Amino acid sequence: MTLTLRQGLISRPRKDEGMSMYTVKQLAKLSGVSVRTLHHYDQMGLLKPAFTGENRYRYYGRAELLRLQDILFHRELGVALADVGKLLEVDGRDRIEMLCEHRAALSQRLERSRLLLTTIDRTIADLQGEETMDDSDLYKGFSPEKQAEYEDWLVSRYGEELRPVIEHSKDGLRNLSKNGLAERLAEGEAAGAALAEEYMRGAVADDPANAPLLQRHHAWIATMWNKECPPEAYAGLADLYLEHPDFRANFDRHAEGFTDWLSEAMKVYAARLQS
Repeated sequence: MTLTLRQGLISRPRKDEGMSMYTVKQLAKLSGVSVRTLHHYDQMGLLKPAFTGENRYRYYGRAELLRLQDILFHRELGVALADVGKLLEVDGRDRIEMLCEHRAALSQRLERSRLLLTTIDRTIADLQGEETMDDSDLYKGFSPEKQAEYEDWLVSRYGEELRPVIEHSKDGLRNLSKNGLAERLAEGEAAGAALAEEYMRGAVADDPANAPLLQRHHAWIATMWNKECPPEAYAGLADLYLEHPDFRANFDRHAEGFTDWLSEAMKVYAARLQS
């Protein structure tokens, strides 16, 4: 197969020549994954290009496209980025078998998402006075098993003394009205999104200018806990974000690497509160 370099781009081979090659920008456009993330995957050794041309452009072929799909499936299913590479290296199963497993997991998630969307739509209709929703229907689609898993993980990590703290937090949320709970969750999403924007803008984690955004996030955590959040507890929460794959997946949906940046920023902010 002959590849022709011209003006920093690679010409697409004909279909009968075997395969297409993509520059990093072309792959980013094709996959929806940012150039920054593809560079990050390369630096980690998670997704290396097929080769680098004399023009220093990275080029990706079919094997790399399939590997990127594997990475994105694992990330979508909540696997921490640090663990994805290990899974890909040791996974000797047939690709079709692995895709069938991904399909089954995503199908289960889709069914739960449909139920959650129905709950959202019915709650909106209730708040607008278009229907009356039973209180028990407010929680359809939420997984009590998942909530219990988080609670058990926290207790195993920080000790049984955390159990009453969790219950106190849950009591505070139970006492909220429908509007109150919706506003509380919306504030948390907005606080996280504002910090993600700073990260994507290129702000460093220890920049003092991040303080107002971190103060907002810190205050939201205190409202969710239904009690004060001391600086050392806020720093501990930063470790939790790093260690639990579900939290990583949630924050990294904004941008790859955001969890690490956020954790560092939170710890810096907590240390400044203590000084």
